Amino acid sequence: MRIKCNRIAVIVMVATLFSCNQKPKEKTLSEYKYAEKGIVVNCENFDVKLLSEAIFAFEDDITKYYGKENPNVTRAYSQFIRDVTYKRAKFAEIASPHALAIAKVLKSKTDLWASKSLNYEGATVNCIANNLTNKDLKTTMNALLQTNSMSLKFFAPAVQSNYSSAVRDKYLAAYIALEFYYANLLDIEPKAPETATKEE
Repeated sequence: MRIKCNRIAVIVMVATLFSCNQKPKEKTLSEYKYAEKGIVVNCENFDVKLLSEAIFAFEDDITKYYGKENPNVTRAYSQFIRDVTYKRAKFAEIASPHALAIAKVLKSKTDLWASKSLNYEGATVNCIANNLTNKDLKTTMNALLQTNSMSLKFFAPAVQSNYSSAVRDKYLAAYIALEFYYANLLDIEPKAPETATKEE
């Protein structure tokens, strides 16, 4: 009887140890609204279909929010980056339910984040930095990464001066989408649908 109890205790301890050491399961996106636009970035060891979807959803959200009368993605980038830089961006109003769903999936990619910021030592950020087409931004970003000085505070002014490049350079768009947008959506919950109340 005592041997059976010891065996059961050992089995329970082993099972507990294995369950604690497992990496949290990554989430997957159930719907790709922009799949027809194709893959616009190519970073190994990351779901490039998800990253491309994140870029297109971000651009669609900021264009709708900042260009209600006259949609223009370049102008939307300018206004969005300015609002983020000056801490005036209303992320809960800008974000679509689809972007919030993408944010939840991105949040589960633990190697992508360091706290609530991008993991600047991760492979995805290095891929973005090495593939920027704007040489000045590429030089600045790589210098900041190499000196462990990379932060939104230091890189935002360079991005703000070159926001129009993001329309053509989807690696820059990926950086802006991840750091400026999705990092701020990680803890926002989708709004519950409003229910109509009857007046008596």
